[in-house]
Amino acid sequence: MAIHKLHLEDFDQVDYNLIAIHTSQEDYKLAFKLNQKLIISLSKNEKEIPIEIQEKVTYFSRFTFEDEEKMMVWDLIQNKQKIDLPVQDLQANLFENKNFTRRISLVSELKKVDYFLKIEHDPQFIVKDIINKINKIDSISAVYEVNATEMKSKNNLIF
Repeated sequence: MAIHKLHLEDFDQVDYNLIAIHTSQEDYKLAFKLNQKLIISLSKNEKEIPIEIQEKVTYFSRFTFEDEEKMMVWDLIQNKQKIDLPVQDLQANLFENKNFTRRISLVSELKKVDYFLKIEHDPQFIVKDIINKINKIDSISAVYEVNATEMKSKNNLIF
């Protein structure tokens, strides 16, 4: 009888491109502007991305477009979120507030990135054209491609 072994490296391959976007725009406004520039149809995905920190759950918004003709999936993913956590082991402060607000990131090694555009596609896709189009949106301060294979928290982008 033959023995088949599965290696974890087989499942660790990245088959998407990841574009980092820096902007102060709200997620729905950014999705609207991306739809106009890239001629896609991002829409709010009800399945937001949950992350648990200190027994509290926060959700990162997600906008999705599945292009069946080109066999591509586009996801605009929020990277920054605020969460209220209880103060522990501290004396009562001046205003008796029992919570403090903490800013968390979906991809912890890229904390300054506001959004990610994740594009699952065929191998002939050209990312530089997409970056040039996104860079023309006036409210975006920076756009660049991220090498997802080098990220420690890339599993947060699997959903």
